[in-house]
Amino acid sequence: MKNIKVVIATHKKYQMPSDKLYLPLHVGAEGKEDLGYQKDNDGKNISQKNPYFCELTGLYWAWKNLDADYIGLCHYRRYFTLSKKKYKTEDEKFKHVLTFEEANQLLVNTDVIVPKIRKYYIENLYNHYKHTMYIKPLDETRKIIEKKYPKYLYEFDRLKKRSSAHMFNMFIMKKDILDGYCTWLFDILFELEKKIDYNKYDAFHARFFGRISELLLDVYLNTNNINYKEVKFMDMQNVNWWKKGTSFLKAKFLGEKYDKSF
Repeated sequence: MKNIKVVIATHKKYQMPSDKLYLPLHVGAEGKEDLGYQKDNDGKNISQKNPYFCELTGLYWAWKNLDADYIGLCHYRRYFTLSKKKYKTEDEKFKHVLTFEEANQLLVNTDVIVPKIRKYYIENLYNHYKHTMYIKPLDETRKIIEKKYPKYLYEFDRLKKRSSAHMFNMFIMKKDILDGYCTWLFDILFELEKKIDYNKYDAFHARFFGRISELLLDVYLNTNNINYKEVKFMDMQNVNWWKKGTSFLKAKFLGEKYDKSF
C-alpha cells in the first residue's frame, strides 16, 4: 500500500472524515485560537501569509513537513469522491468521500489526481478572471513567467484560449512531482508578492495568490506532459447556483467584480 496523505485545509472547526487518508490542517493558524487540528505554523511554514495565499499556506506546510509518497490537498467543504450519486445532506456526503483504499487503487495507474475539469463555456479563463477579479496580478504573473520560466509561457498564454481548467487547488500528487510543482509555484508567487501591493485591495481581492495558483496548475501539468486522472468532487455545502450565475453575468456585462466566494 502507498503512503498517501491528503491535508484538509480549514480555518474553523468542522465535521471531518475519519478515514486515515486525511489530515485536518488549520491554515492561517499563526496567532489564532487552537482548533485541535494540526497547525500550519509548525515547522517550515508561511502561515502568516494565509490572508493572501488562502489554502496555499496548507500546501506549503504539507510540502515542507509531511513525509509521504503522495501528498494531496482538499478543503473542509470540498472533497474527491468516486460516487456517482448526489446527496442532500452533509452526513450522507461524508460517507462517500474518497477513501485511502480508493486513492491507492487510483494511483496504481497515475501519479496525479485532479478534480473533474470545470467549464466556463461562454468565455476563456483569462477573460473570466478579468471580469470577476482585478487583472493586474495575473498580468504581472505572465511577466514573471516570461522572465524566469519562459518554457511555460505558451501554456500560460493559452489562458486566453482555454475555457476550462482543473480548479480549486485540489489534487493528489506523487511527492517528486509535488516537489517540482511547489518549487516552481511558490517561486512565482513570492516574486509576485514583491511586484504587487496586495494591501491596496480589500480582504477578498487581496487573496489573488490563491486564485492565480488555480490557473497555474494546468500550466505546469501541460508544459511537463504530466499524466493525471480526473476524479469527481463534491461540495459539502450546497452551492447557490442562481446567485453565482447572476454575479457572473453582472461581472461580465456590468463590470461588477465579485465581492465574495460562492
